Amino acid sequence: MARTLEWTVGVELVEDDGRTEAEARLLTGDSALTGHGSARRNPSDVDVPAIGDELAASRAMKDLAGKMMREADREMEAAGAGTVPRRTGPGYGWPEAVS
Repeated sequence: MARTLEWTVGVELVEDDGRTEAEARLLTGDSALTGHGSARRNPSDVDVPAIGDELAASRAMKDLAGKMMREADREMEAAGAGTVPRRTGPGYGWPEAVS
């Protein structure tokens, strides 16, 4: 059975005095999840607001993605399906570096 869904993600950014806060909101129609992220400019760095926006927004979306994955894990367990094993070590880098 084919189905089509549309989910909406919005990101709100607030910058004040070298600090950027971001909130990413996912609206599925049935539920909503929110992720948070922030970035802080070192006072000795050049002021480039776009960099703070990108860092804070990406961190908020990463937080949101983690919450989505945890929700999917809970729903799979409730349905009697196993979850994907948790990875040990870093989630990036060379495979031989992961122990």
